[in-house]
Amino acid sequence: MQHHRFTNDYSEGAHPRILEALMNTNLTQHTGYGMDEHCQKAAELICRECSHIASGADSHPTIRTDLDIHFLVGGTQTNRIVIDTALRPYQAVIAVSTGHINVHETGAVEASGHKVIAVPGEDGKLTASAVEKVLSAHRDEHMVQPKMVYISNTTELGTQYTKKELEELSRLCRLKGLYLFLDGARLGSALTSPINDLTMADLADLTDAFYIGGTKNGALFGEALVIRNDSIKKDFRYMIKQNGAMLAKGWLLGIQFETLFTDGLFYEMAAHANELAQIMRKGFEDCQIPFLSSSASNQLFPIVDDSLAEKLMRLYGANAEKKTDDTHTAIRFVTSWATPREAAQEFVRELKAMV
Repeated sequence: MQHHRFTNDYSEGAHPRILEALMNTNLTQHTGYGMDEHCQKAAELICRECSHIASGADSHPTIRTDLDIHFLVGGTQTNRIVIDTALRPYQAVIAVSTGHINVHETGAVEASGHKVIAVPGEDGKLTASAVEKVLSAHRDEHMVQPKMVYISNTTELGTQYTKKELEELSRLCRLKGLYLFLDGARLGSALTSPINDLTMADLADLTDAFYIGGTKNGALFGEALVIRNDSIKKDFRYMIKQNGAMLAKGWLLGIQFETLFTDGLFYEMAAHANELAQIMRKGFEDCQIPFLSSSASNQLFPIVDDSLAEKLMRLYGANAEKKTDDTHTAIRFVTSWATPREAAQEFVRELKAMV
């Protein structure tokens, strides 16, 4: 029997509406390198998302014009270029030890010449107090100078920042002269989580730069970078080009994000992934299985005995996250925009039979 695999949220291609939009424009000639009308339209739609527009507002609301939008292919590429652009050669970035730039990017940030200062997180999240400890320990020119705080939302453990937590980090960063950069590879999942209290407009207010993940939310590929801080904006396209990240057929990115932010598709897909993950979460809870983190997103990290872990990984494509003791392992399940509801329900039935 072939089981549905819950390995990640980018195993499928793209939402049919994105493929349709690409097909409909396939033989149209476009300006290259992200200077086309689709990238421009997508940028306008994203700026609208980043604006505080009251419900029932008039047909001509005030849209933010202080944001630069760039479209890049992947998250590691985006993280490296933003960090390398913002920091001087002797400056470093602070992240939790589980942070993507610290664990899963093959030293991409360090290869650009910048140290990643890794600190313990709380449920996968970076706290203002942890940042302050780093600052107190780096006092002079004999050590790297911390200049940026890097966070992910959702985090690598599927958890998410509350508005209060992000405000605390933002306040500290502005007080201490640090950049605040948010990795939004799974931002859709964060913003549609049942416990979320943040908006895209809040992110634009509280960070210096953040990006909106398309790769892990129904696009073929692509991340939309939003830059608020003017010092990061300067000559950014030069940095994109020098790092080999300027896509000649840039409209392929623009068309996708134009589609994602038309009629709420971006949020619709992320909400679907979250909803199915919660079906599975309840199944684990019914079986008295604990979790590594308090995720309310599309990533789940149940802790099971090693024999069950081996079976679940073999049958469902789950990945081992970490050993929690001599006989138990936390494994990761991920749902996506394309996960069938029946697959989540069938998994719960089979899990209960196994347990």
